[in-house]
Amino acid sequence: MVRMSAEERRESVIRAAVVEFARGGYKGTSTEAIAKRVGVSQPYLFRLFPGKEAIFLAASRRCCEGVTDMFRKAVEGVEAAEVEEALGAAYLSLIADDPDMLLMQMQMYVAVAAAEASGDPEFGEELRGLWMEMYDTVLLAMGADVEETSQFLAVGMLINVLVSMGFPPEHRVWTGCFAPPKSN
Repeated sequence: MVRMSAEERRESVIRAAVVEFARGGYKGTSTEAIAKRVGVSQPYLFRLFPGKEAIFLAASRRCCEGVTDMFRKAVEGVEAAEVEEALGAAYLSLIADDPDMLLMQMQMYVAVAAAEASGDPEFGEELRGLWMEMYDTVLLAMGADVEETSQFLAVGMLINVLVSMGFPPEHRVWTGCFAPPKSN
């Protein structure tokens, strides 16, 4: 049996945390559930991370960086006229390939709002920075057009909501999400 290094275990914890937090949220997810999913003890989990908030931030960071990297790769070598379609197709692929990433995004928004409401603005600072990196990636890919970028991300948020509500990919509610623009 090959033993995992601490860094490999840390990666396993982050992957498990994305799944657990995506489904249960920050408040509804126990560190015990994360440890169980990874197959480690709770004390070992806290040797890798100082606490639940650190695990949540690492999972959130993974989510934002993953989506941002996906957007970057989606537009590599793509003609300007096809950028929005490429970005949209990449985002829609998350529905089938990794819906937990979309659910994790929703949980991030809820956790930041709750932290802010309870007087903890620092919790959201890093998450807002990661989200802005994602926004800037899309903005640059779309030729620095703020209106198009905002519209694209608004549809992305709609997709996150539809996924979080459990609409299957073939449901009619998806019609028009990231559809190519109609000709005049």
